[in-house]
Amino acid sequence: MGKVEGGMKCVKYLLFVFNFTFWLMGSFVLAVGLWLRFDPETVSLLNGDKAPDTFFIGVYILIGAGSLVMLVGFFGCCGAVRESQCLLGSFFACLLIIFGAEVAAGVFGFLNKDKIIEDVQTFYSTTYNEDNNSTLIVSYQKILNCCGTSADPCPDSQPDTKDCETGIKEFFNSKLYIIGYVGIGIAGVMIIGMIFSMVLCCAIRNTREVI
Repeated sequence: MGKVEGGMKCVKYLLFVFNFTFWLMGSFVLAVGLWLRFDPETVSLLNGDKAPDTFFIGVYILIGAGSLVMLVGFFGCCGAVRESQCLLGSFFACLLIIFGAEVAAGVFGFLNKDKIIEDVQTFYSTTYNEDNNSTLIVSYQKILNCCGTSADPCPDSQPDTKDCETGIKEFFNSKLYIIGYVGIGIAGVMIIGMIFSMVLCCAIRNTREVI
């Protein structure tokens, strides 16, 4: 099998370095997804039987994409070192799939932000009206440093104490922005990977044809 030479050899090693970095980024995305899924504060707020699970959909997409990124990064490194057109072609196809998943997670986080927050606020208000001393309500008030609702504030709270609906909005806004920025950011990096893999695949094909 002919080896790529000159500038294309540089592309080969750049692709290897990129894929190793890609693997590290996959580890980061997976870690962020697992943190968002098992964060004690988030789990406590969404632990009720009727708690909305919309928030975790974006998190699961992030976890799945991060795991796949790690796997694809490994095979991309192998393909670059072995100059395997088959592995690089598979790498490119997987990048397209992951690209779609990451964009979906990012778009989901941004577009559904208001709905997710509204669902959690509704869940809290319903639970608060049923039993404002329940363990779940106490968890909300402790974690978010809030009390009551906008329609029914706590009578004995401090003047600067926010209602829990405002606390929920602030808390989940920060979490959903993480999902959105991580998803879209990784998707942007993947475009570079697709360009590198296409260039190297073409170089390998042309080298074989010459030989």
